[in-house]
Amino acid sequence: MMVVMKPELAFGWIMPEIVITLSAVFILLLSAFRRKNDIGRLAGGLSLIGAGLALFLTCRLWNSDIDIFNGLYTIDNFGIFFKALALVISLLVTLLSLRYVEREEMIKGEYYALMLFGILGMMIMVSSNHFVTIFIGLEVMSIAIYVLCGLLIGNPRSAEASLKYFLLGAFATAFLLYGIALIYGTTGILDVREIARYVTSGNFLITPAFMAGMALLIVGFGFKTASVPFHMWTPDVYEGAPTSITAYMATGVKAAAFGAFLRVFYTALYPFLTEWSGLLWIIAVLTMTLGNITALMQNDIKRMLAYSSIAHAGYILIAFAVGDRVFSASILFYLLVYSFMNIGAFAVVILLGRKEAPNTGIESYAGLATRHPMIALAMSVFLLSLAGVPPLAGFMGKFYVLSDAIKAGYYGLAVIGVLNSVVAAYYYLRVIMYMYFKEPEGEIGRLDLSPAYAVVIGISIWALFHMGIFPRSFLLIARESVNIFM
Repeated sequence: MMVVMKPELAFGWIMPEIVITLSAVFILLLSAFRRKNDIGRLAGGLSLIGAGLALFLTCRLWNSDIDIFNGLYTIDNFGIFFKALALVISLLVTLLSLRYVEREEMIKGEYYALMLFGILGMMIMVSSNHFVTIFIGLEVMSIAIYVLCGLLIGNPRSAEASLKYFLLGAFATAFLLYGIALIYGTTGILDVREIARYVTSGNFLITPAFMAGMALLIVGFGFKTASVPFHMWTPDVYEGAPTSITAYMATGVKAAAFGAFLRVFYTALYPFLTEWSGLLWIIAVLTMTLGNITALMQNDIKRMLAYSSIAHAGYILIAFAVGDRVFSASILFYLLVYSFMNIGAFAVVILLGRKEAPNTGIESYAGLATRHPMIALAMSVFLLSLAGVPPLAGFMGKFYVLSDAIKAGYYGLAVIGVLNSVVAAYYYLRVIMYMYFKEPEGEIGRLDLSPAYAVVIGISIWALFHMGIFPRSFLLIARESVNIFM
């Protein structure tokens, strides 16, 4: 690993973060000095340019292995993978937002600036081997999203979602910070790689305080990944938040949280695999089972997708609980696949909604295939991928996760995962049944299928088929990303 000691030389390695920061600040300044009605498309365009340039600069860093700012920040393939994923999510959600923020009459400049600040927090989180920087990234991301959840002016559910996420998020952050404090108190180190070296040196004696610190870290990261029993906020927040922000949270926030979670536990705490893998085994089973069973009872699509998001966190935790660094690539592949199928599903939810009628009830989808056959077909693709039906990428994501569990000897966990997939198929197929075999109940009206919506839906469908039929190249990228753990 190369270490850059001079700060002036280090800034070249964080150009993606600098571009995102400058874009967000410029949009804020622009919104302060221009009329509110004129800012929407301009701010959205600037956000797309900033995120696109940052994505290009991030990809150019591939195969770098650099420590900067005295070890506070790391440029490696693992961080680059998650930063690129966060930026792709940002681009897709921004495209969804161009028409949506106008329809919902949201504060446009601040909306796009906060989205960029949220992405900046995600990028910092996943590129750090130091607890201080991880915490800073987490807070930058979280504070932006607390505000974004409440931007539906005049909507009490949006305000409730923002307040609920803020209060419970602050509570979970306190657990995470206390866990970091306990680990620092017992080791005297905040760098996750140095902690790994210290605890395996033979001079470290595991203490109850250290074990409590590990448990509190699981609580903090469990909240951000919406894992049971730290998931209580998810359905209400996802339902009340603007739908574009729900897509942003369900994909970007979850991916960044799992990225930081993976880096900490597969580096600093990997020597204690036997202590934490059993706990994650239980959490994985509870998360899958409770998420799927509760989703069965939902008649609101946003709430159903919220509980589905909880269940998918459980599938990811299967590979996490296995605890084999070789198999951790399946986590990255699953998160990549999950992001496209979830954003695609939420794109259809946005497309069918209107300001005065969100149309998120399952009855709004009745007869959709006769009125808008292409939209029904697109939604079917996303739901079938979420259910894990071949040849879509959702099947390959679950296949890799479950096969890793079998290879590691976790047969019971794999069987529970398969059974949960069968249960999940019911509520996904139920929506498809409504679209194709139910008579319409009321009018959705003419759909405003803007080019931006078509691009997001088209890219998502292409990605799901491509990664489902030709997964090898994407899995190789994921494996190169996790080589830092070897």
